[in-house]
Amino acid sequence: MPTPSPSVPFSSVVARLRAAGCVFAEDEARLILDTARGDDEAAAMVERRVAGLPLELVLGWAEFHGLRVTVEPGVFVPRRRTEFLVDQALAQLPHASVVVDLCCGSGAVGAALAAALPGVELHAADIDPAAVRCAGGNVAAYGGQVHRGDLFAALPDRLRGRVDILAANVPYVPTAEVGLLPAEARDHEPLTALDGGTDGLDVLRRVAAQAPHWLAPGGCLLVETSEHQAPTAVEAFTRAGLVPRRAVAEEGYAHVVIGTRAQA
Repeated sequence: MPTPSPSVPFSSVVARLRAAGCVFAEDEARLILDTARGDDEAAAMVERRVAGLPLELVLGWAEFHGLRVTVEPGVFVPRRRTEFLVDQALAQLPHASVVVDLCCGSGAVGAALAAALPGVELHAADIDPAAVRCAGGNVAAYGGQVHRGDLFAALPDRLRGRVDILAANVPYVPTAEVGLLPAEARDHEPLTALDGGTDGLDVLRRVAAQAPHWLAPGGCLLVETSEHQAPTAVEAFTRAGLVPRRAVAEEGYAHVVIGTRAQA
């Protein structure tokens, strides 16, 4: 039997969302009504959104690089700007055969890369058990494996020297600025996915230092930063022995540092 569509008036949902301060009330109303299975679920979803729950958690999914990625409470919600990191990875290594999504959260980056690289060997890793559980569902369609642990300690030793694309969407918000984040992030996403230490680059430095041991010759590490952090990130990549370059989206809202391991 087909799932009944909600009969809740679109205009009333828009009005509720707009009154709650949702800037894109019409778009959000449309997504809620398209996702809900009946009036009761639609009403419950509107109430959760009005109460401040991020839209993606209300829906149970986020759109990312053409995919519908499942997101769960307590898991970092993938940002659309991070699609730029995926594009850079694919442009750098369009025939990659081994991909690692480190600090994977929902596994969105790994899933997007695997979707564009048929037959790729995909691994994702995170220290948070909620993220590992969520990512497992998102990468399963691509035969991906998810590992729990602290950065590279989570990965199978057999991956050393074999990774073509190492995507590490590390936390990079300085500790003192976490409290300035929008409530949707600071109240609903894990601190470990946001707080990058005093200057925001503690985890990035750890990843850069170990990356050359895991990358295949010609393989690359890709990390997202802010504009003002990028020069320091480049220095960390250089100290680790990687050949760095910066990539900036045309709109200027996404900054990615790419470090390549030299060919043997």
